[in-house]
Amino acid sequence: MGKELKRIKKDSLERLYNHLSVNRRIYAPVRTPDNKVEYRYNPAFADVTFDHIRSTLSVKNLVFPKVENLLYYTVTKTETTVAEADVNKIRDVVLWGAHPCDAAAYDILRSIFCWDIIDTYFLKRLEKLVVIGLSCKTADEYCFCTSVGLSPDSSKGSDILLSPLKNGDFRAEILTEKGSKIVSSQPSLFEEYPGEEILVAEVRKKFDSDLVTKNLSANFEHPFWIENSLRCLGCGACAYVCPTCACFDIQDETKGKNGRRYRSWDSCGFGLFTIHTSGHNPRSVQSQRWRQRIMHKFSYMPERNNSLGCVGCGRCSQGCPVDMNIAEQLEALQSI
Repeated sequence: MGKELKRIKKDSLERLYNHLSVNRRIYAPVRTPDNKVEYRYNPAFADVTFDHIRSTLSVKNLVFPKVENLLYYTVTKTETTVAEADVNKIRDVVLWGAHPCDAAAYDILRSIFCWDIIDTYFLKRLEKLVVIGLSCKTADEYCFCTSVGLSPDSSKGSDILLSPLKNGDFRAEILTEKGSKIVSSQPSLFEEYPGEEILVAEVRKKFDSDLVTKNLSANFEHPFWIENSLRCLGCGACAYVCPTCACFDIQDETKGKNGRRYRSWDSCGFGLFTIHTSGHNPRSVQSQRWRQRIMHKFSYMPERNNSLGCVGCGRCSQGCPVDMNIAEQLEALQSI
């Protein structure tokens, strides 16, 4: 469907929020006492923030949980019984107030989890998710969405995108059938949009992602990787805050006769991630692991998934304890 523009007043947003929470869980951003932003389930509307730049963690956990049970098993002397986790128990969720970088990450995750085989756990969670996005009216030095083909008011990945107006109201872009159904369920809350200009942040383009991708394929052994990874701790913080990193580990956990198999977030930046049973590790030093992170997002994924593995949210740079600023490194990579 083509996008449709409406206006919704700020006091009507609370009515919409409360309406959506009747039959769904709402995941929305709130500001903590130490002035950080985190997404929580079903906060009171009065606690929801509309002025944040980014949350500490991304919102990928709605489709790719930190820990997710895959199957359960029981082992006896005579037999082993196995039951897969029931995807039909996955609940409907509304993601409220996701900025365009976070909303766009879901298409990237889809390209990973559904590129060769369909991951039913991921896909079911995505089907059950409604994304009400929020354009960015402010940005900071870590933001670089315009360098990866997005913008502070990009509608990619949102079902409805809210953009602030000067008078405190919002323009609502209805972008999908999911979004249209929400509007149809509460038509009195939405008015004709008179064409007012939205408030939107300016984000300077820092590098050309096409040029970075082109240069990476010819510079696998370039000294750049060692020079620019010496301070990397291999802590994995960049992967854990990233909205598009999808590395995971699978473990079995048994107690008595019963057990479960689950997957949990992992990181290719960890030394143990690629270690073989023989003890050999094809990425035995941190420079190789840092190179893998950049190559995966800006070379391998464009070639295999037709998608960059980055949305320019800046969380990895902001969260890095030793200031491994990815945008600065990508800017340097475009000219090596």
